[in-house]
Amino acid sequence: MKLISWNVNGLRACMAKGFEEFFKKTDADIFCIQETKLQQGQIDFEPEGYSSYWNYAEKKGYSGTAIFSKQMPLKVKFGMDEFLKDNEGRIITLEFDSFYMVTVYTPNSQRELARLDYRLEWEEAFLSYLVSLDREKPVVVCGDLNVAHREIDLKNPDSNRNNAGFTDQERQAFSNLLSKGFTDTFRALYPDKTGAYTWWSYMFNARKNNAGWRIDYFLVSDRLAENIEDALIYSDVYGSDHCPVGLILNI
Repeated sequence: MKLISWNVNGLRACMAKGFEEFFKKTDADIFCIQETKLQQGQIDFEPEGYSSYWNYAEKKGYSGTAIFSKQMPLKVKFGMDEFLKDNEGRIITLEFDSFYMVTVYTPNSQRELARLDYRLEWEEAFLSYLVSLDREKPVVVCGDLNVAHREIDLKNPDSNRNNAGFTDQERQAFSNLLSKGFTDTFRALYPDKTGAYTWWSYMFNARKNNAGWRIDYFLVSDRLAENIEDALIYSDVYGSDHCPVGLILNI
């Protein structure tokens, strides 16, 4: 099974930069996107052969997620209301026979960590939500988790320490998630690979110089780790300040 995730940083803008061509070329079984920045009716994209699921933020032009799946899910859930109310369109969960598929756009802690307290509240709720799913069947999680977990996951760890996405609290929250039975698929296969990034600032020629961060992930329940065939970073694909990431999973 081929799975793709991409923070498109505005789907309408990304459409003009090759999104649909990449979508067709990859021919993924499940294709997840984050930061759609859409409201219902603002785009006409219903790819043939896929069921489409959209979660829109109440705030216009902000956040939002979508999933396109070749296989019809048993159930679809938007948000994680029993754990934390979300009106920003950040989570979609599809239930299949043998696993749950979750796409997420984790809140950014923002400049001067203005939203760090909310971010940590979110992390606690999201962990509880994933653990509750994992009790029922294995989970595949993908999306922009807005954290570089280890120093190897960003170009300049020293100068970015305690900036949003690389605070001790956010990194510890990610460690806590892994400790509760989840595997970072890319690091499982490539534990020492450097220069593997998924987001680059638009400033200072960051992408040209590969001064990036790895903040987009595929995680799986530990019991699926042996089913990982490959974890991919499509760093040569443009159209957003993030590049797509992928997972080949035998499931």
